[in-house]
Order: sequence, then structure tokens, then C-alpha cells
Amino acid sequence: MASPIEEIKEKLDIVDVLKSYIELRPAGRNFKAVCPFHAEKTPSLIVSPERQIWHCFGCNLGGDVIKFVSLFENLEFYEALRILAEKAGVELKRYAPAEEKQFGVLYEIQRSAADFFRDKLGESNRALKYLEGRKLKPETMEEFEVGFAPESYDALTVNLIDRKFELADIVRSGLVFRADNGKYIDRFRGRIMFPIHNHFGKIVGFTGRILPELETENVGKYVNSPETPIFAKSKILYGFWRSKKEIRDSGLAVLLEGQMDFLMAWQAGVRNAVATSGTALTAEHLRTLRKTANRLALGFDNDEAGRLAAEKAIDLATAADFSVLVVQWDESKDAAEAAEKNSEGLAPMIGRAKSAMDFIFDRRLVNGGRVPDRLAIRLVLDKISRIWSPIERSSWIRELSYRTGVGEKELTEEMEKISLVGNRAGETLAESVVSGVRGAEFKPESRRELIALRLLGLLAERRELQKKIEPYKGYLPEKYLAAYSLSEENGADALPAETKELLNIIALRGGLEADLLVDEELVGKEVEALLRELEIECLVLEKASLAREIASLESQNGEEKLLPVLRQFDEISKKIQDIRHAKENAG
Repeated sequence: MASPIEEIKEKLDIVDVLKSYIELRPAGRNFKAVCPFHAEKTPSLIVSPERQIWHCFGCNLGGDVIKFVSLFENLEFYEALRILAEKAGVELKRYAPAEEKQFGVLYEIQRSAADFFRDKLGESNRALKYLEGRKLKPETMEEFEVGFAPESYDALTVNLIDRKFELADIVRSGLVFRADNGKYIDRFRGRIMFPIHNHFGKIVGFTGRILPELETENVGKYVNSPETPIFAKSKILYGFWRSKKEIRDSGLAVLLEGQMDFLMAWQAGVRNAVATSGTALTAEHLRTLRKTANRLALGFDNDEAGRLAAEKAIDLATAADFSVLVVQWDESKDAAEAAEKNSEGLAPMIGRAKSAMDFIFDRRLVNGGRVPDRLAIRLVLDKISRIWSPIERSSWIRELSYRTGVGEKELTEEMEKISLVGNRAGETLAESVVSGVRGAEFKPESRRELIALRLLGLLAERRELQKKIEPYKGYLPEKYLAAYSLSEENGADALPAETKELLNIIALRGGLEADLLVDEELVGKEVEALLRELEIECLVLEKASLAREIASLESQNGEEKLLPVLRQFDEISKKIQDIRHAKENAG
């Protein structure tokens, strides 16, 4: 019997699945797309319907349909498998009951807890009165399943046990914990409950806001579910499962700080917002948003803590190649209060958002920058140095020069010095967010390998040209020669994993050359040019090796052995020169 992974892949076509995430265009026998895992303008992600795999030649990520969904949706492998199993109509329980119990029961417990909290909200006049005072409408509460956790220490625990859930699984869900005295206690008590949905709409955790009359110094205003196998705060954005279509359509994501901010904004008609769930903005959050938007409006609290959070978010977001705006809530402390005062005025406030550049300059430069402050200028330059886009950096430098009276050349030199010293966390984050390099499977290690990959990729698409490579096979790197000499028809299952992977990459690489492949004469010339480059590269490497040998013999006074090596060195130099000369004449 086929495994669930094999059955899912058999029933789902990778092209059909990926089309629901990204725009695919024909590229010879393959398809190509702009990669969603790193910032690029020219498509470098290739999808093979024949092999049911994908690979990006920009960031080197690749794999099967499960790997794509896992990366795109920020899901663990088994969660992605569940999503695709539902699409394919494959029942995972009969294949992997242990895994289904480990993950599936947690979803069921969260769903049951949400139903319990929603029922208790209807029974609590205090909770309803608080929400009415915050001007949250019943239909909004219903849509986002807002609930209430009673003050009882074990009301939820008893309810879940009555529903036949095992106590160990209830504890594993994070909704209940075992106290030092051995008793099991509900984590959420006396709190307004906001279910947190993953990006597919399944409840994976909760945030609980204590009722105001129960607030004390020893009780946190907000409590979140702990990390569980199905919930990671660093990956999930509150409300994204509902707002992602509007974000994609508008190209703008409005980032808010909490659930009430999001709900009041949604209620006011702002449908392209998301919120972090009791945690700081992370690279994972930005990776999620970058797939659907290129502009980010920060709508944090209107206090010093909110402004500091906005500065940190600007560093992260500009490193991820977002165009960043900062929303000012006028006289209100946050989005929720602004919506309470005037719900119709919320969208215009967002429309008047400042650019990140204006926000930083107004905040950090004394008197608008007309009184130069070296420390302030260096602080701003440090932020500019973290911006991913060279064009954006240049624009910021130009504006900083205008505001401070310091020349662009001097500012650029100062920024380059700053970039060489100190904490470069911004660069690390830029690598993480922009390139999305997580578990990259394949990357050519040298120019020789790059040439071999492009050459074999073209020949995989135009097999009638393969005879041209025969005199040059010896110049191929060893693993590329092995891949060229073998094919899937000749027992691919018995091949080493590395060779099979390289065969897949070669088959995909030709997809990048779709425009070139339509011209037979042009592709033939390109193959010949690559063969010459491959030969030159090997000769250059051989020449470098001989140069090292010559240096060693000279240091040892090995004159008798030196002459033939010098002769060989001259012969290779002449050969390289002849090939380059022939190349120029052919061009």
C-alpha cells in the first residue's frame, strides 16, 4: 500500500496546487514564477509537472508540493501534510494514527475550548458589558468567536474531560497546567478570550484579556497560549486567515499590536489588517506578509513604547524590502480607541500614514536636522544601512543630506564605516527574511559548476545538441559527469540521493532559458559558448595548480623538474589564449 505522502502526490498536481499561491507561466516543458521566498523581479523558481518538483535558482530552496506549502504557510511538515491530505481526499488516520493523535487531537481540543468559551460569554453579563463598553459589535464577536473564560479553576478542564479528551492531551494543548500541589488548573480564568486561528482558519491557541475589575499587580493583563506542536507565536498573525485576500489585492498590510485593535479596525471597514499575538514582530511574520504585500503600515500604540516598537519594526521590514509607513492615531492611544471615537475616520488616518523615512527623521533629528547632531545622524545612518534595496538607501541618504546639510558622499562613507563595525543583526535578519534561506537543498560550489549546470540544463531541453558535449565531457565536474551519464530510465531509484537530486535540478534549470530555447540557432551558439567557458575554467584551474607547483620547485631549487612544468604552464596559457581569441572571432 502506498504511503500517505505518495498517495497525496499522486492525487495532487504540483502545478495546480502552486497556481493557488503564485502566478505560473509556461517555460518550455516546465513552468516558472517569481519566487515568494526571496525578493526578486525576474522569475527564478521553476516547477516541473513531469517530476512534480520545484526549485528556485535564486535562493536555492526546492522540493515537492508538501515542502512548498510548508514553507509558504509557515507550517510544520505534518500540518502541511494534513492540509494537502484534505485537498486530495486522503485520510491520514488510517496511515499514521500516532501522528494524527499527536496533532489532530490538539486541533479538536482547541475547537472544543472555543465553543466552551463562547457559551460562557453569553452567560456573563460582566464580560458582555465590558465588550459593549469597548463598542465591539455582536456580529464581530460572533465572526471571530470571542469568548469568556470563567473564574473557576477547573471549569474548562472538567468540560474537556466530559467530552472524552484525555487529560494528558488537554495539558499538551496548553489550556491546562499542573500546579505544584498536583492539581490541574485552567490557564485562562476571568478573561475575555480571543481564539487565534492559523492561516487556514483552524484554531491553534488563545489570547486572554483579564476583566478590568480583576486586574492586580500580580496578574498579567494579557495571557497567551504557550507554544505547542500546532501553535508558534512567531509564525502566526492574528486575523491573517480572514484578511490575506484583501492584503493581496491592495498590496498593503496594516500591522497592529493586539486583538482589540484588529477587531475594531475590521469592524470599521479596514479589512487588510493583521496583529501580532502578544509577541514582538518577527522575521517569520514578515516572511508571511511579504508573500502577499510589498507595503507595510505600522499602526502601533501612540506612546513611547509603541514608537520604539515601530523603529524596531522599520529595521526588520526595510531589511525585508517592504515600503514602510507609520500610522499616527491623532489624539487616540491606539487603533481601537481611534475606532471607538470615530470608526469612519480610521481608514483616512491610515491613508495619511507617514513614510518610515519621515517618521525616523522627525523623531531622531533635532530641529528637523538643521542643527547637525553627529550621534543622531549616525543612528539614522545605521538604520539606512539595514535597508535591503539600494535604491531606497540612496533615497534616504539624499533626504538625510538635505535635512542635515551634510554631503551625500560623506554620509555614504560614514554609513559604510558603520556597516563594518558593531552589531549587524539587521544583516542577519535581512538574510533570513529576504532570501528565506531555510534548509537550502542545492547550491553550485564554483563557477565551473555553475557553467556545467546551465549547460546540462540547456541540453536537457534540447537533447539533439548533446553530441556537442562529447569532446568536452572530461571538463565536467565529477558529480555532473555522473549525472550526465545516467538517466532516470536507467535505474534512478538505485542512484545515490545526491545524484538523483542533481538530475532533478538539471531538468529544472532549462526552464530559466525558455526565451532562449525558442531560437534553435541561438541556443546552439549558447551551448558552444558554454562549452568553451567550461574548457577555459578547467584550464585556468590547471594553470593555477601548475603555478603553485612552480613556486614550490623554485623554493626547493628543483631546477631539473622545473623546466617541464614551465613548458606545460606555457602550453596551457597559449591554449587559453587561443580559445579566447576564437571566442572573440566567433562573437
